[in-house]
Amino acid sequence: MKSLDDLIEGVDRTNLKTVAVAQAVDEEVLKAVKKARETNLANFFLVGEEDEISRSASAIGLDLHQDGIHVIQSSKEESASIAVKSVHDEKAHVLMKGNIDTKSLLKAVLDKQYGLRRGNVLSHVSLFEIPGREKLIFLTDAAMNIAPTLEEKVQIINNAVEVARQAGWEKPKVAPLAAVEVVNPAMPATHDAAILTQMNRRGQIKDCIVDGPLAFDNAVDLKAAKQKGVESEVAGQADILAVPTIEVANALYKSFMYFANAKVAAVISGAKAPIVLTSRADDAESKINSLALALKASH
Repeated sequence: MKSLDDLIEGVDRTNLKTVAVAQAVDEEVLKAVKKARETNLANFFLVGEEDEISRSASAIGLDLHQDGIHVIQSSKEESASIAVKSVHDEKAHVLMKGNIDTKSLLKAVLDKQYGLRRGNVLSHVSLFEIPGREKLIFLTDAAMNIAPTLEEKVQIINNAVEVARQAGWEKPKVAPLAAVEVVNPAMPATHDAAILTQMNRRGQIKDCIVDGPLAFDNAVDLKAAKQKGVESEVAGQADILAVPTIEVANALYKSFMYFANAKVAAVISGAKAPIVLTSRADDAESKINSLALALKASH
C-alpha cells in the first residue's frame, strides 16, 4: 500500500459499516461525512443538537435526508454516551469524535455499563503517507500513553499490529525505537526494546516481526542500516515505529506533518471498536483518511 488513497479504495463497499459521531456539530466532520457518503464509504449516526447539525450541514451542502444518514437528537452532554452506546449495542461499528472534548468522549468509552473497554490498554495508531517514501508507515503511541511500562508497550504493539493486519499488512515489521542499537544500562528504552524483541521470538508477541532497539534512521532507511552494520529483518524496512514515550511520538508525528507535508490517518485501538479521535483542527481530508483506517480495522 503506497498511499492513503489506496487505503480508502480498499474499504469494503459491499457491506457498509456505520459510524457513530458524537456531537456532530462540526463542519469539518460533516465535510468528511459528505465525502464518505458520496464515495459510498460508510453510513452514519449523527448524534447531537439536531437544529445545529442541520445548520452546519446546510452550510456545506450536506443532505441529511439521504440514505445512510440518521440524525439522533441529543444534548451536547449526552452525545458521547449515546454514540458510545450505539457501538456497544452493535448498531454502529466505529466511534468518531465530533465537536466534543476528548476527556468527555473517553469517559463514555470507559463506562463500565455501556462502554467499549475490553481490558486492554487504549493506544493511538497513526498511519502516514510521507512524500518521497515508497510505502506507508505506522507510528504508535502519540496521544494516549505518556511513559508506558514494558507490559503496556506489549499491548501498544499488539494494538498497532491488529490495526495493520486488518488494513492489509500480513506480518508487519515493528521497530522499537531508541537512540542507539545496543542495550545501554543508562537508557531504559534499549532494555525494553531488547525484551520486546525476545518476547516476539518466543511467541509472546504474535503476528509480526519485532527487532530493536533501533535508532530512527536505521529503522526507516536501509542504506543507513547497512552503513552501520545493522543486520535485521526490520532495519530499514519498519512498518510500525513503536516509541518509548509520548514525547518521542509527538515530535515525530508533528515533524512528519510540518516538515515532510505528510498525510495521516489515525485511530484509537484497544477498545471493542475503533475510535476516530482526530483533532478539531484537522481538516476533512485527515478525518476521511482516519475513517477509512477505522473502517478497515473494524473488520
